[in-house]
Amino acid sequence: MGRSSAALLAHGADGAAASGGLPPYDLAAALTEWRLDPWPLLGLALAAAGYLWGLHRLALRGRRWSRRRTASFATGLAALLVATQSSLGAYDETLFSVHVAQHMVLSMVGPFFLALGAPVTLLLQASDRRVQVSILGVLHSRPAALLTHPLTVVALFGLTLYGLYFTPLYELSLRNGLVHELVHVHFTLAGSLFFWVVVGLDPVGRRVPFGARLGLVLATVPLHAFLGIALMAGNQPVADGWYEQVRTWGPSPLVDQRTGGAVMWGVGELLSLAAGAVVLRQWMASEDRATDRAERAERRSEAVTG
Repeated sequence: MGRSSAALLAHGADGAAASGGLPPYDLAAALTEWRLDPWPLLGLALAAAGYLWGLHRLALRGRRWSRRRTASFATGLAALLVATQSSLGAYDETLFSVHVAQHMVLSMVGPFFLALGAPVTLLLQASDRRVQVSILGVLHSRPAALLTHPLTVVALFGLTLYGLYFTPLYELSLRNGLVHELVHVHFTLAGSLFFWVVVGLDPVGRRVPFGARLGLVLATVPLHAFLGIALMAGNQPVADGWYEQVRTWGPSPLVDQRTGGAVMWGVGELLSLAAGAVVLRQWMASEDRATDRAERAERRSEAVTG
């Protein structure tokens, strides 16, 4: 997101002008070079407004909502805000490594915390009965069951990345503003769907057991690792013609690509393992609750028969 392709080409290849007026990427630029991207900002504002509406509706009914879930949803929105409005959004068409960092935030960090915010559950609890029935009808439909199938979520979340970076689609996304926006929408939606299924706080079309959820998370580790290694090992940078013309400073496109591959490999594994730890904790808590229920039922049975 950020600069349009036409603006970049109009600047030619002259120093900072070649990168749309952006200075070389350093710590100062990373902290200060923010760019307004109105469409993602509008989407985030609508998501925040919808969540606040749900909280307000519950408050009017005298019902409480978990502060932890609210904080998680706010953290997810903040992560997406940084990904689209900060230097990650400003430099994502100029440095491949920055693009990869933005991709990790859009597809993993933001969606993970949004899923922990349980927005669908909040919507169901805040809505009237007619709306609840309609929402549950959609969630339990056959298309929803297909969309939330483990194979579908893994394919959308991980395998489509290979189709992006090893086909002309990635360079097209750099040269076409609409395609660029759609790629980022895909990152966010695919990540949100994946963690919606994995975290499992909201009702989904297909309820996935905890063991399968943990397997889904662990499956993303080699997907990111193989892609990162392939990008690091390549001798021909992706979209090299684009990167050579948009900046004259910084590392070569190949060196920058290898940095991006290392980020995808290392950060992807860390984020996947962190998500796996959360799922494992949920699994253990679920087992503890089941044990407590069984013990209470046994004590009631003994009290009746004794």
